[in-house]
Amino acid sequence: MPRVLLTGVTGFLGSHLLDALINRGYDVVILKRSTSNIYRIQHVIDSVTSYDIDLKSLEVAFKEQKIDVVIHTAGQYGRNGCSIAEIIESNVVFGASLLDACLKYSVGTFINTDTMLQPYLNNYSLSKKHFVDWLRQHSDRVRIVNLKIEHMYGTKDDDSKFVAWFLSQLREGVSEIELTSGKQKRDFIYVSDVVSAFLAVLDKNETLSKFSELEVGTGQAISVREFVERLLCFYQKYDSKSQTKLLFGAIPYRKGEAMSVSVDITDLKKIGWQPMVSLDDGLSRIIRE
Repeated sequence: MPRVLLTGVTGFLGSHLLDALINRGYDVVILKRSTSNIYRIQHVIDSVTSYDIDLKSLEVAFKEQKIDVVIHTAGQYGRNGCSIAEIIESNVVFGASLLDACLKYSVGTFINTDTMLQPYLNNYSLSKKHFVDWLRQHSDRVRIVNLKIEHMYGTKDDDSKFVAWFLSQLREGVSEIELTSGKQKRDFIYVSDVVSAFLAVLDKNETLSKFSELEVGTGQAISVREFVERLLCFYQKYDSKSQTKLLFGAIPYRKGEAMSVSVDITDLKKIGWQPMVSLDDGLSRIIRE
């Protein structure tokens, strides 16, 4: 099996993907920092080869290991006062360093984690677009698969994300949650389905063109209002004491908010992938976490 170098392993998606790769028997090399909180991957840290990139150049991993595939999930969302320079450093410069190493050490495939957000919505989405341009520019020398993910949710997520934050509010027993009108439609996809999309691409990457972009979602969008109302309903069945009320329309939409998102999963289906977790099943899983 190919040796996979995985970034972003201490994050939400990366930690789930690491579990899946190990379970399937892949030889996995990970990049992290010596100061990273590894609570999500503590149970498997001894099963991988790890490099702390704040102590050594990331190129050391490529020198010492024969890397066949890079899966890049690391990213900076730009929350909590993060500067433009920090976002560019994480989402463009770090990615470019990985790309340089791939080119220098003849890595076969680079699988990138991208977003379905409009490129100019915010600093995060703009930086992701810029990095994809660099990947496309060099796809003649390394196969690029760019996975554009819609609204992913699931267990072990960060409370700064919308779904995890909303659930944390319910668990805290707040009396009210202020929301937009919730008419915007999103394609909510459970994290295990996103992981299986990465695995499908990993299995079939050599059949893909030198530059491929694949959209990752369920193919079915629903309104944010319907999503949170269903989540509240499920939660109140789990906790009959919950009395939280949802105040739709209490806050405005953010500037540039897309009111509808359409995800085309045709290309992923062509390589044998399809989503397996229904919305109700996904909601049940995060409530039981």
